[in-house]
Amino acid sequence: TYQKYKSQKTSEESAPLAQHNSQLVALWERYVDYLKPTASPTTIDGTYNPVTAHIRRCKTDGLKDALKFRRELLKVTTTSQARRTLMQLSAACKWGMQHRLVTENPFEGMYRALDASKPVPPVAYSAEERDLIIAAFDNHDGKGMTYQHYSPFVKFLFWTGCRSCEAIGLRWGSIVDDCSKIHFHESIVEVSGKKIRRTETKTSVKRWFSCPKRLQKLLQSMRSDDIDPDELVFKSPKNGIIGERNFRRRGWANVVTSLGLDVKDGVTMTPYNCRDTFITLQALAGHSSTTIARWVGNSSKVIEDRYL
Repeated sequence: TYQKYKSQKTSEESAPLAQHNSQLVALWERYVDYLKPTASPTTIDGTYNPVTAHIRRCKTDGLKDALKFRRELLKVTTTSQARRTLMQLSAACKWGMQHRLVTENPFEGMYRALDASKPVPPVAYSAEERDLIIAAFDNHDGKGMTYQHYSPFVKFLFWTGCRSCEAIGLRWGSIVDDCSKIHFHESIVEVSGKKIRRTETKTSVKRWFSCPKRLQKLLQSMRSDDIDPDELVFKSPKNGIIGERNFRRRGWANVVTSLGLDVKDGVTMTPYNCRDTFITLQALAGHSSTTIARWVGNSSKVIEDRYL
């Protein structure tokens, strides 16, 4: 009974790593738990979870032999994925040193020896191509399946430049009564097949968007007098939440392929290219990067570096 009176360490961060089979796995999982409260579901699913999977596919404990771990990592995944994994592990080790969980960072700078994958450049439709796509959704009448239902959704993406998840998560309570302004401050994202509402946008930038006349008329035509503020503006044909991946693979792909606009400049076009189109056309119209950034929820630097 003497043992129960001894001081016990209750903090998970102060528990020794040696009790785990893999010190690197233990450190990484503790690091992710530390980040989770402030990380978005998409970051957890798209950034942290792949690193966890890559670590577990390697037999060597990276904290004991980082070079051997690196060789194994390059065998189980691509060079670009290995680079991102090593970058994340370096950050985890820095955090571990701050909390006295490890004494060194064996991954410091290791990722720099691997080539980074270049992001797909933004590819925009011309104004004429944009209008062709909108008209095709307006008039679509496929065999057994029509995608006319998504026409307002596609117009909204092209005319606002917002992210798909922001349009999917938009509720009538975020639009003023006369539909002249929209408040973008939340979204619905898909994580591992589940739809999750986020009370913020991707960059956590809340913004107001002033609607041009054609967008205002579109929203007014969709809005009823007794609309529920919590009701979604855009819904699936079955009155549920629009599945972004499902729409991209079926409705979007079907319509743009029929027009020969599914690939442009060697890039497979997706609904995200509606955003690229809006930004590019606004830049061509002479609007400043600061103004465009305010409309779409980015920094002026991103607009300048990626588009201008």
